[in-house]
Amino acid sequence: MDKNQLTNFIRDQAKSLGFLQVSFAKAEEMTEEARNLESWLNKNYQGKMAYLENHFDKRIDPRKLVDGAKSVISLSYNYFPEKTQSDISAPKLAKYAYGEDYHFVLREKLNLLLQSIREKIGDLNGRCFVDSAPVLERDWAKRSGLGWIGKNTMLISPQKGSYFFLAELILDIELDYEQPIADFCGTCRRCIDACPTSAISEKGYLMDASKCISYLTIELKDEIPMEFKGKMDNWAFGCDICQDVCPWNRFSKPHSETAFLPKENLLDMSQKDWLEITEDVFKKVFKNSAVKRTKFSGLIRNIKFLEEEK
Repeated sequence: MDKNQLTNFIRDQAKSLGFLQVSFAKAEEMTEEARNLESWLNKNYQGKMAYLENHFDKRIDPRKLVDGAKSVISLSYNYFPEKTQSDISAPKLAKYAYGEDYHFVLREKLNLLLQSIREKIGDLNGRCFVDSAPVLERDWAKRSGLGWIGKNTMLISPQKGSYFFLAELILDIELDYEQPIADFCGTCRRCIDACPTSAISEKGYLMDASKCISYLTIELKDEIPMEFKGKMDNWAFGCDICQDVCPWNRFSKPHSETAFLPKENLLDMSQKDWLEITEDVFKKVFKNSAVKRTKFSGLIRNIKFLEEEK
């Protein structure tokens, strides 16, 4: 197979596995992105996510993750739900957490994709990544033209919006590469104005993660700082505000992935249900869910903080 045929084969196989978009970039050191990451870390915007400071050399060069790497394949997978929580007064979950943990769902699909490539062309060196290694996934998706990084620092596709997961395959074969697309945020600043904790810089394109509600409710293991009292907008796990207000998400369509369907009765849980949730109920409702990351104790901490806000 020549490069063009192989690239088309990979794209077709990925689409058959349910991936929303597939794009291709040359594996090389990311010089500009390295400077941006170093500046961001020096500002301590990572908060207590110390792991983001590790393996800097691997983050900026995929050839240090996969020997002989020549191509980075970026893939997106839709998670936009058909329905959301029914009780508007109930503590809120980010939409990506309604169903099963995406790490496991996407990793299985990536492994199938890698297997199909090997069956087609023979043995090759390659690895799958779903938040599982130091890969600058949004930057690679931007480089390959899958979308642009918006003012809310999310990757946005002009046809699909931003409610999708990102994943990568890094391979030691050459493919046809694509080019970045234009930034279409324009003068819009809805995400900047809507963020209740001012995590997005006034000019956009820069996120102080230590102020982000997703960080405060998931990554932060200490008590939520009192400075955020009255600013959490009732989010108990993650946050979708900057995506909900983004006009590009008018193009988002409900996913068709059964693994991402919400657990029975999850969306119908009332405010009272959340306030009275037990550890047994937590384990049942959030079995195989990304919400398990915060653990029962973390979810209770978040809910109590929200109640103290009222």
